[in-house]
Amino acid sequence: MLGGWLVKRLVEEGAAVVCLVRDWVPRSVLLGDELRKRVTIVRGDVRDQAVLERALGEYEIDTVMHLAAQAIVPIANRNPVSTFESNIRGTWSMLEACRRSPKVKQVVHASSDKAYGESDELPYEEWVPLRGRHPYDVSKSCGDLIAQSYASTFDVPVAITRCGNFFGGGDLNWNRLVPGTIRAALRGERPVIRSDGTLVRDYFYVEDAAGAYMLLAERLARNPALRGMAFNFSNEKQLSVSEMVERILTVMGKPTAHEMRNDAPNEIANQYLNAAKARNELGWKPMFTLEEGLRRTVDWYSKFLSGEAA
Repeated sequence: MLGGWLVKRLVEEGAAVVCLVRDWVPRSVLLGDELRKRVTIVRGDVRDQAVLERALGEYEIDTVMHLAAQAIVPIANRNPVSTFESNIRGTWSMLEACRRSPKVKQVVHASSDKAYGESDELPYEEWVPLRGRHPYDVSKSCGDLIAQSYASTFDVPVAITRCGNFFGGGDLNWNRLVPGTIRAALRGERPVIRSDGTLVRDYFYVEDAAGAYMLLAERLARNPALRGMAFNFSNEKQLSVSEMVERILTVMGKPTAHEMRNDAPNEIANQYLNAAKARNELGWKPMFTLEEGLRRTVDWYSKFLSGEAA
């Protein structure tokens, strides 16, 4: 989801964009409309270092946004090896390809608040140790540390983002909270929550995330001292899962009743971020409030699903 919105912003700003695409998902933001006609697409897997080096070299890439990952926690619980392959091996393959590509001047690596793991220190600040324990969290901790290692040892110009739970149009995994809730409400069904509803999270609107990634890349290009540094990005308004569902349904003008399955193993109870470092050192701030992001998200899915029904 984030990749499509980031590509959209980059193209609008006049960037020449090359996208690595493993699976062809026709309804994705990147591939489902006219956007794909404005970018160059390289078919391949992020674990394939030879493909990465060829693409970086032949297209003379100077800025790399490394977002490729297996990003679904339940899938990581069922298939940990494929998650480790994508998120850990994929990270070192990309960074090694960047190290060997002299045209690359800046790299932004997508970590996550999940990289912190369980912590008594909340909200997370960037100095908090990375202590993932479950498969997805471990994969993000490892990728984050590998990025720091390449910056420290090989002077690869990489900086790291740590964000909360993304939401916005284009997420077609209906098991996720926001798209699943919106689709259920539009169909007149009761939304389902996998957990007991008490998990506390940051919810970060995808267009704000795209802007944060672009800003970090721009700042990194001007300031080599940012190499190896990590930045939290958050609107700093944490909500429980139940509260988020109620916010969505309120925006939609729907009853706030929902069903709870209480079946979400290996989930961290409370996760939220302090974004003071990004505000103070990068001059970053979110462009949208949570409610504005939800309204734009509901509008996107309403149009998307009405077209699907037609």
